[in-house]
Amino acid sequence: MSPASPRPRAPRLGPLPAALANPQFPPDLPITARIDEIVALLRAERVVIVAGETGSGKTTQLPKACLAAGLGQRGVIAHTQPRRLAARAVSARIAEELAVELGAEVGYAVRFAERAGPATRVKVMTDGLLLAEMQRRPLLPRYECVIVDEAHERSLNVDFLLGGLKRLLQRRGDLQVVITSATIDVAAFAAHFGGAPVVEVAGRGHPVEVVYRPVETGARKSASEADGERALVDCLTHIAKHAPAGRRDILVFQSGEREILHTARLLRRHFADRFAILPLYARLPAAEQARIFAPGGRQRVVLATNIAETSLTVPNIGYVVDPGFARVSRYSYRAKLQRLHVEPIANASAAQRAGRCGRVAPGVCYRLYSEQALLSRPAYTDPELKRTNLAAVVLAMRAFRFGPVETFPFMDPPAPRAVNDAVRLLEELQAVDGDALTDIGRAMARLPVDPRLARMIIEASRVGALRETLVIVSALAAQDPRLRPLDRRAAADQAHARFETAHGAAGESANEKTKPRSDFQTYLRLWQWLEDARAEHTRAGFRRLLESRFLSPARVYEWRALHRQLLLACREMHLKTNTQEADYATLHQALLAGSLGFVGVKRDPGRDERPHRDGGQQPRGAGRQRVVE
Repeated sequence: MSPASPRPRAPRLGPLPAALANPQFPPDLPITARIDEIVALLRAERVVIVAGETGSGKTTQLPKACLAAGLGQRGVIAHTQPRRLAARAVSARIAEELAVELGAEVGYAVRFAERAGPATRVKVMTDGLLLAEMQRRPLLPRYECVIVDEAHERSLNVDFLLGGLKRLLQRRGDLQVVITSATIDVAAFAAHFGGAPVVEVAGRGHPVEVVYRPVETGARKSASEADGERALVDCLTHIAKHAPAGRRDILVFQSGEREILHTARLLRRHFADRFAILPLYARLPAAEQARIFAPGGRQRVVLATNIAETSLTVPNIGYVVDPGFARVSRYSYRAKLQRLHVEPIANASAAQRAGRCGRVAPGVCYRLYSEQALLSRPAYTDPELKRTNLAAVVLAMRAFRFGPVETFPFMDPPAPRAVNDAVRLLEELQAVDGDALTDIGRAMARLPVDPRLARMIIEASRVGALRETLVIVSALAAQDPRLRPLDRRAAADQAHARFETAHGAAGESANEKTKPRSDFQTYLRLWQWLEDARAEHTRAGFRRLLESRFLSPARVYEWRALHRQLLLACREMHLKTNTQEADYATLHQALLAGSLGFVGVKRDPGRDERPHRDGGQQPRGAGRQRVVE
């Protein structure tokens, strides 16, 4: 790495308080044996990479190692986490171990909440917040050291941070960086930072037995949702029969929040008298989160997303049940949209999940898939940069003022052709003008959806169709909730017919009522039916009704969750919501703003062909064309 340019050092905060200057390290954590080596490297090197297995103590002890090395006197030690729940939990644990008040010497910052002050020396924050601060203050003058945790996830935020910090190290001679993760590609990270030293830390101290219990599918080739539920219930029944009650708890991984809530209801029906069922996900209220870390009277089943894979350590886990799936954001080149799919986890993630039950004693990991299935999966999850729409990447880089994609020091740079295609799309969407973001582009960058869909939302606010457009956009961003089984296609089509395009909407003339309507309006009819049915039925009754109408409950819940997320984002941005129903033309004007590349032309069939002026053939009446909606 080239030497840093001389820059003013970060403002001095003063000597560390005694509790921070001489931190104590738990003797039972594997990382404690390497603390002296890590502290020495922090004093001698500007970049240090710490790789270690789950349960080694990296997340909580590395900030204390930085304090022991004398950092935190000239600026704050920033400790990034990918999730808000983890940021809160990690900061609370560090404050407890240092015997200081949370919000004083140790604090946290997440979206919409912050507990930190002038005395804060260690600040745990989401990586997105640090990126936003880098946008406002490119030199990060408040920080003396940045710890990037969970680097193995290779999210866009992590890749942006790694590239931004590599640049910043050349401009600030007083900045130090620590990269840490459980399953990390050590060679790639070390090379990215010019041969930075690596410390590898041992993981759990107890063996973990892995038991494969593949989901039984009968004669069918693929497992259904009911098969997975039955396999989970059978596995917990086995644990309840063979495990001592009240000894060690059970961690069950789930793909997302709605799967957790559904599974919690399922397990309470089967095991209400045997287990305490506790959910764990990012949006869980703080009081509910605290229950996870407090001892309970009964043996507990903790239902968690992959936040419990590496970001957060759930205490007293003796058993892990791993269905083998996670929700992964991936760009669909066929649909030209970013989608959040449930897909099989990689080998590294499977190893991380198994490691969560070997921290306090020998553990058992039950995998609800076969060993052959695991061996066929990739070693690591693809970096988000390789599975995302590059238009979103370019848009984010312009918003963060990171400069051209071609010159940014990504660990895995994207292909130039893909970047050029992304820039052309953003120009089509009026998000960029040359190298600068437009007002439309800045607004689009704040919406957590594909740029095409974000453009629809911005236009809908302008023309007065935001209420309807949010329903349609959230439907396009999620999987279609309508099911069409191969053996029941006719029945499914008949059940879905009531949601087909509306005729005779209020305010239309007799001639307008006879015109074919857009398929987009089908989503509006389906949404209204869902809202009415949901208000009239219990949760269980609503689920049964959906299944009887060939609608996927999981996808319906995903649609509603996305809609709420977008609605909250629009309120935060003060986008104007229409109170009057948008008419057909206004609604489709908004949708067209993000769909210009999808406009097609339909020629009327069966017309005689007539010669072109150049001698070729052209269908008669080819001048009369209409847009396919």
